[in-house]
Parts: sequence; structure tokens; C-alpha cells
Amino acid sequence: MIDLVAAFPSQLTKAIEIAKHATLKETSHPIHNIFISGLGGSGIGGSVVKELTENESLVPITINKDYFVPNYVSKNTLAIICSYSGNTEETLNVLKLAIEKEAHIVCISSGGKISEIAKDKNLSLITIPGGMPPRSCIGYSITQIFKVFEFYKIIEPNALNEIEKSIVLLEKETENIKTIAKNAAEFLTNKLPVIYTLGNTEAVAIRFRQQINENAKMLCWHHVLPEMNHNELVGWTTENKNLAVVVFRYASDYYRTLKRLEICKEVFLKYTPHYLELNCLGNTEIQRAIYAIHLGDWISCYLSEIRNVDASEIKVIDFLKSSLEKI
Repeated sequence: MIDLVAAFPSQLTKAIEIAKHATLKETSHPIHNIFISGLGGSGIGGSVVKELTENESLVPITINKDYFVPNYVSKNTLAIICSYSGNTEETLNVLKLAIEKEAHIVCISSGGKISEIAKDKNLSLITIPGGMPPRSCIGYSITQIFKVFEFYKIIEPNALNEIEKSIVLLEKETENIKTIAKNAAEFLTNKLPVIYTLGNTEAVAIRFRQQINENAKMLCWHHVLPEMNHNELVGWTTENKNLAVVVFRYASDYYRTLKRLEICKEVFLKYTPHYLELNCLGNTEIQRAIYAIHLGDWISCYLSEIRNVDASEIKVIDFLKSSLEKI
């Protein structure tokens, strides 16, 4: 897994090449909404892109992580179906329902049944390299979804350029990122991570939580400001020195939300001495998000080393899938 994380910049480079050569079909009807469906490592890319584009998009974007589609999905829906393996049970069901609803569908997959259906039904299909854990391929999914958004004129054609600049940033900061990540992993060792982000950057926190879960085999939780100020903050009432707060910070964080964080920090420190802020570098939201994802991935890998666990092992998920197959 460490080798895969280290290869993230080169993955983004390959992803851009795939995106540039992708062939997509024109829509027959105006796009009134966007529906992105995918789970786990296959789905998190959609969550990231949604947050990075919804201030520019003139149509609503919905993220789906279930078996079903909302009633509004129609011929005026751009449905993006994301399954790395192409065999995700829930996503396969969503694809079939989206076809019935006559949505305009784009599939992103490395193969499997979803690719077979896409070819059989003459749907747009972007094929990405297979054979890796889905969570290690977020660079492919993010880039292809941006490509789809650019092609259908949901956003201005600048995202791929921003990803190229992000590659330069990551390569320049490689050693610094690894040093920060090692220190953060040591900070989180033998603790329960509590992850916070500010504003419209929750997908970064979700990604980090998922990576800690899968790579480091640890439980943790996340929330986002200002929403947590209206509920979770009330839960900070008992001293627990096993809690470790980690906050992802962007240069673009809204000043009122920053003031909220300053006040919250006073509350946190009453109940745990462990508080860490991670400053995410980059000149744009896309660059900062990609930096944050890469930093979080490194932290999760170093945590797996410290805990002496196999970051790639997912036996409990395999058990779940095999059990479901018997039903």
C-alpha cells in the first residue's frame, strides 16, 4: 500500500492521459441534475468532485451510496456510475435502475459486469487500470469525473490543468509530506482519531476516516464545522485522553468558521491534550484537496506500520461479501 500511495502523482499523470483520450457520447436532452453513484474507494472521488464543483455547477449534484436511485432521476439526469471492480452489488443495481429511468449514463470502471453492461447498452464508458485496491485509485476516479464534468460543460475546462499543477506540488513537497505524515501517525498512535474539516471540505475528512479504517484497521469518526457546532460539540463533556483531534485546514477557510474553530479548540483542550492542525498546501481548492488526500493516505499507511498490520488486508469485507452471496 505504501508503494501505491507513493505512486499517487504518477497515477494522476496516467489518469489525465486516460481522460484526454476518453470518448463520451453527447446527450439527447438537457442536463437538469447530476447523480453520482459509488461506494467506498470507488465512490469517494465523486464526493470530492461534488464539493469542488458545486459552487460553479448550475445544476444540483447528488451523491448516492445505496442500491436505489431517487425518483427525480430521468432522461434529464447525467448519471455517473463508479465501480472500480465493476462488480459492486449496490452500484450494479443502481445502473440497472438508471437505465430504466433513461438517464444519460457514464460508467467509470476497470471492467467487470458494469463494463459489460455499458458495452452491451452502448453507454459511455471510461476504462481505468485494474488489479489494485479501489481505495488506492482515487486519482483515476477524481480525474475521470472532472473530465465528464468538463465534457458536458458543467464546469469550465480547467480542472485537468489544476490536477497537473497538483502533481507538481506533490512531487515538490514529497519529503515534507512524508515527514508531516510520520509525525501525525505517531501523534495518533494508541488514540481514537476525531477528524474535523471546515466548510465545504468534508469529503477530505471522509477519505481520511476511510483510509484509517482500511489501512490502519482503526475506528475513528469525523465531522465538519460549522455543522458540528449545532450538535456534536455538546458531546464534549468528559475527559478522555485517548481522543486525538485532527483538523484539516485550508487557506480559504471562511473567517467566521475559523473563529468557531478557535472557540471549539478551547473546548476540546479541556477534555484531551491531543490536538493537531494539518495545513493543506495549494493555490486552489483542487490543489489543496489533492494535497490533503495524499497527506491523509500517507498518515494511514504509517499508522499501519506502527500498528504492525497489513494495510491491504480486508478479510472482514470479503466475509461480508461471501455471506451476502449465500442469500
